[in-house]
Amino acid sequence: MAKDGTNRGGAQIGAGRKPKALAEKIANGNPGGRKLKILDLSKDATDLEGSDMPPVRDFMKEAQRSGLDLCAEEVFTETYLWLKKLGCEELISRRMLEEYSMSVARWIQCEMAISQFGFLAKHPTTGAAIPSPYVAMSHAFMKQINQSWYHIYQIVKENCTRTIPSNNPQDDIMERLLTYNPRR
Repeated sequence: MAKDGTNRGGAQIGAGRKPKALAEKIANGNPGGRKLKILDLSKDATDLEGSDMPPVRDFMKEAQRSGLDLCAEEVFTETYLWLKKLGCEELISRRMLEEYSMSVARWIQCEMAISQFGFLAKHPTTGAAIPSPYVAMSHAFMKQINQSWYHIYQIVKENCTRTIPSNNPQDDIMERLLTYNPRR
């Protein structure tokens, strides 16, 4: 407690050393000696029912006011297939995956608007030049993307027994933006 009587300081969320990946602990021979938590789905394999991918919900496929397609369905599918390849698709909630996909799609939409309208806008009452609101929205969506991806990647890193390949869906966002054709 501080001199003025307020509680400040203390433990912060996300502070401290980040946990090592499960595959890294196994490769190093478990130097800490603690029992490793490895998800073993093989004993319940007789009860499992296979499915390719959960269906993409309609709100991720809605036509946009600008007439452009929302690419959230593509991001959802690509990320889900990456998770499935690693065997971690059951660890990530559908809501988390949808949140990530929609944030990526909205970020791309903002970047397309910035490309179309520029970095400046006209003030509605004075007519003076002001920064484009799309720039601030793009920045906010990028923060959401990074935070969502951090959560997804952390879950995968802590639970995947294999080395995670370097080509992940997060790496392809800028490529998707650069190859996005608004005239399709």
